[in-house]
Amino acid sequence: MPNSKSAMKRARQNVKRRARNRHVKTTMRSLVKKVRAAIEAGDAAAARAALPPAVRLVQRAASKGVIHANTAQRTVSRLTIAVQKLGGEGEAAA
Repeated sequence: MPNSKSAMKRARQNVKRRARNRHVKTTMRSLVKKVRAAIEAGDAAAARAALPPAVRLVQRAASKGVIHANTAQRTVSRLTIAVQKLGGEGEAAA
């Protein structure tokens, strides 16, 4: 239990930040999982449709410090390459 006033405030801030970070991270994971599921199913159209929202959220999570910037770049790169390998006239990550 925190003793000082500043430690109590810190504890409150940590609870709020943890909740916010968990929301961002779980939402990001769900969107990435949706893209990967479409890739595994071989559904190029669904994968291309699911890619931009996933990329946007991964990059936003990195900018907020929820995940490391290099992790975000690696994730986006791998997803984009996998979607492009499915064939069709795929566009790069926006």
